[in-house]
Amino acid sequence: MKKEFVKMHGIGNDFIIMDFYSEKEPDGINYNNLAKRLCQRHFGIGADGLILILPSKKYDLRMRIFNFDGSEPQMCGNGIRCFAKYAYENKLIEKKIFSVETLAGEIIPEIIFNEKTGFIEGVKVDMGEPRLTGKEIPVTGNPDKKVINQELLVENNKFMITCVSMGNPHCVIFIEDVERFPVREIGPLIEINPFFPEKTNVEFIEILNDHEINFRVWERGVGETMACGTGACAAVVAGVLNKKVNSKVIVHLNGGDLKINWADDGHVYMTGPAESVFEGSVSID
Repeated sequence: MKKEFVKMHGIGNDFIIMDFYSEKEPDGINYNNLAKRLCQRHFGIGADGLILILPSKKYDLRMRIFNFDGSEPQMCGNGIRCFAKYAYENKLIEKKIFSVETLAGEIIPEIIFNEKTGFIEGVKVDMGEPRLTGKEIPVTGNPDKKVINQELLVENNKFMITCVSMGNPHCVIFIEDVERFPVREIGPLIEINPFFPEKTNVEFIEILNDHEINFRVWERGVGETMACGTGACAAVVAGVLNKKVNSKVIVHLNGGDLKINWADDGHVYMTGPAESVFEGSVSID
């Protein structure tokens, strides 16, 4: 069968959006294989992931996301902004603040309008509280211990890591020069390190000052991407835990900037843009 889609991106992290809220989701679709086929840059539409908009029994809407390699992560920060903007612009939801069911639990996006033009200029997302214990991330070892500035040995190289879950696992490493660092060599080695039983996203962070960082990421199941919203949140949490940054930080990613605030209520708030690229239809049989 043919299915309409919209290609969107959040500061370069791009997604294929399919609406199964307005029309019934078909039976028997293998989304793992579909994501691998459609996300191929040369033989498909090309994207970092496939996002489904679905009805929810508990919240306003439900989001499922499948990575480039067909795996299904718990959450995606840039993806939820694209999801939220699409849902609002296409009148799936009329509220500016609404709830979304994800594998990471409830996520609450807020549509942000430009005061002068009245157009949507971005989406602010309540990403919830970071999870910091070994069992929550998860990592091997003491399930109740936090992993803050802990040594990890990777092929005779020692890295000091801080681990955070934003609904999905992150390993944050502070380095001096993020542009020259071999992210594509070290990232996949850490992603599959036995210390991370569910694999991990890996963030490489250069501190510019106490409210600004440079960022590169190796995403679990995808590879290096231009941006990662949950990773930006995890990086700021790790920076605060290591006393390197304040709680409000501008994160410079390869695709653009995100504003991250680890607020006094314990929740992490992410604000950034989401843009449509093109529309089309494709066979999903």
